[in-house]
Amino acid sequence: IAPRTKCVASPPGRSSVALIPQVYTPDHVAGPGTDIDPTQITFPGCICLKTCLPGTCSCLRHAENYDDNSCLIDTGSQGKCANPVFECNILCQCSDQCKNRVVQQGLQFQLQVFKTDKKGWGLRTLEFIPKGRFVCEYAGEVLGYSEVQRRIQLQTIQDPNYIIAVREHVYSGQVIETFVDPASIGNIGRFLNHSCEPNLLMIPVRIDSMVPKLALFAAKDILPEEELSYDYSGRFLNLMDSKDKERLDQGKTRKPCYCGTRSCAAFLPYDSSLYCPLGKSNIS
Repeated sequence: IAPRTKCVASPPGRSSVALIPQVYTPDHVAGPGTDIDPTQITFPGCICLKTCLPGTCSCLRHAENYDDNSCLIDTGSQGKCANPVFECNILCQCSDQCKNRVVQQGLQFQLQVFKTDKKGWGLRTLEFIPKGRFVCEYAGEVLGYSEVQRRIQLQTIQDPNYIIAVREHVYSGQVIETFVDPASIGNIGRFLNHSCEPNLLMIPVRIDSMVPKLALFAAKDILPEEELSYDYSGRFLNLMDSKDKERLDQGKTRKPCYCGTRSCAAFLPYDSSLYCPLGKSNIS
């Protein structure tokens, strides 16, 4: 990461007030309210001695995740959901050079925190990033729902909000929620700004346990000096369905979007579900 200085980030979707993390971590840490330790290894390893292939490797549930150049094969086209990604872990018998080990290798590109004109601090790449390559994680404290609500209730309109809620829809109809807050304990991903035409795609990647790594991959070729961005709503290329529209609280004061793209929605994404009165989540 360059330069190696103490920089501050502009918060996703709330305020341009800067906040310096007290602790830098490359990985998730267990925060209040979570019932799963994200650092605990709970997945069994595969028994592949040579090449990990779908059908024979227990870590490859559907198809190969990455090609020979470490690029994500399924980058999720418009209107298409991405397949779940499971990487081999420390208990697997395959080597460290197994091509199903990408996110766990960490940062591979030089990234730089810089000051933008209107969006506060941002993150850009100093070198070319091919489509499909892993760029960075969005890591921080993994929280329980009640703690998320408590922290949000304490925030004022001037306070930044870095909390991200990731909802994964399982075939059985169940929805798995993961809440991550990098405000006090976080990594380089907290510097990423929103864009209605993002060049990054967030994919939940599981390596050691059911707590996913929130991995950001290049959705297209990214040139040197280009700012890195993703869609805070989780939609890729700003697609919106009827459920998304119902989730938006039109009565709230929305934060303006300064991404400057042709399809800019004018406002940052807003999810009112976390701002309801304190209580239990209505999603299992």
